[in-house]
Amino acid sequence: MWMPATALLAGLLAGQPAQAQAEDAGLFGADRDAAFKAAGAVQRGGQWVVCADDPAGGGASIDEVRDLNGDGLPEAVVSEGGTFCNGAAGIGFSLLSKQADGSWRNMLQSSGIPEFLATKGAGGWPDVSVGGPGFCFPVLRWDGRGYALQRHEYEGKPCSP
Repeated sequence: MWMPATALLAGLLAGQPAQAQAEDAGLFGADRDAAFKAAGAVQRGGQWVVCADDPAGGGASIDEVRDLNGDGLPEAVVSEGGTFCNGAAGIGFSLLSKQADGSWRNMLQSSGIPEFLATKGAGGWPDVSVGGPGFCFPVLRWDGRGYALQRHEYEGKPCSP
């Protein structure tokens, strides 16, 4: 299920429980728990939390589940709001990929809001624009080992930070 960043942020701000958000995104039970763990989340007070040091701790959510690279296996975006760990961006995310053995691999973790672009890197992985404050955002490309800075752009046009 695709959930745009605005809907994701609205869910976080409305305090929707992480479990409900994850079930809305299509992950349940052990699969949901494994995805949260792959994102580095821990359980605290009945919710999954990525930024365990945040005293306000709003909790993490699984906001999007879909096949991004065309391999027939789902990817998931886990996010958590808050400036304590994410600075001015106010939100951080992990891009997870389900592996053939059923485990989840953390492909990218960053502060900001991910936008998956039509341009692609190695293995069919989409470029990721990482939005946040300002008007010139980094675009990361998968090189076969990890996501690395490829360019900066704003509204599809090159820019300089």
